[in-house]
Amino acid sequence: MTDIMSREIQLVSRPSGMPTAANFAIATTKLETLQDGQVFVRNLYMSVDPYMRGRMSDRKSYVPPFVLGKPLDGGAVGEVIESRAKEFKQGDIVTSSFGWREYFIAAPKDLHLVSRDIQPLSAYLGALGMTGMTAWAGLNLVEVKAGDVIFISGAAGAVGSVAGQLAKLRGCYVIGSAGSEEKIKFLQEECGFDIAFNYKTAPILDQLNRAAPDGIDVYFDNVGGETLEAALSALRIHGRIISCGGISGYNEEIPQAGPSNLFNMTIKRLTMKGLIVSDSLTRQGEFEQEVGGYFRNGKLKNKETVVVGIEHAVSAFIGLFAGKNIGKMVVKLD
Repeated sequence: MTDIMSREIQLVSRPSGMPTAANFAIATTKLETLQDGQVFVRNLYMSVDPYMRGRMSDRKSYVPPFVLGKPLDGGAVGEVIESRAKEFKQGDIVTSSFGWREYFIAAPKDLHLVSRDIQPLSAYLGALGMTGMTAWAGLNLVEVKAGDVIFISGAAGAVGSVAGQLAKLRGCYVIGSAGSEEKIKFLQEECGFDIAFNYKTAPILDQLNRAAPDGIDVYFDNVGGETLEAALSALRIHGRIISCGGISGYNEEIPQAGPSNLFNMTIKRLTMKGLIVSDSLTRQGEFEQEVGGYFRNGKLKNKETVVVGIEHAVSAFIGLFAGKNIGKMVVKLD
């Protein structure tokens, strides 16, 4: 390899409220010469995810903030173009955290070999990737089991749509909320949800009470805010909450007030557990065997919204907060 130029997306300023295109820049960089023990990869697909918004702020969290003037990172699927490491060969398909760029050089420890036979390869960013593993780990976190009534918010997104399908495979009664009639149709007709409702058309608690008049056992929270408050009212005694995300508040400059009915945690003896998928990485093999089996057998669907071109990655990311995706939002690199 000589004189390889790679386009990359950099964060140039920290967003205040909703991110805009002005917070980002596309830059072209020259890659260093490949050294012994290194692997040269061309990205095929990259992921954009809501959690990345938190890393754009300069505050302490479970992952360090993005560095200004440097390329962002995130999930990616790529092809090995050249390898000087025994662990990989030319043509291998790998996943990595080196998204938001066209090409990169990495050490073998930073790459994960996957099968080329899985199609589309972008599934390794969705149902078979970190969002799918987040759904799987969340259900395991509170021991979701057959007969449970589970409510999933943000249900048409990357995590929610997989969580609902996996819950159905466990024998649960699954309720989901989403923000359009197209998404409701997707949840019921493609993902097999028992009931789905549009949270924009009527009060969430009213719709949840109609969907589950006897209450719910589990709430998989991807949204927070008003939806969490509704779930706290609908949960039965000894109910469980999987606290996965709170996209309704990610761009708020002033933090949202907590639920007004939080005392239900005490009255109903509820359990609420926070979920960070990296805590489950030691179980990745187990996830790949179980969920990969469902995918190969046609029992699990991987829905995607695909945007083409790294130059459109920023608009794809911002689109997440306007609900422009059904399933996983991915960027296909030219």
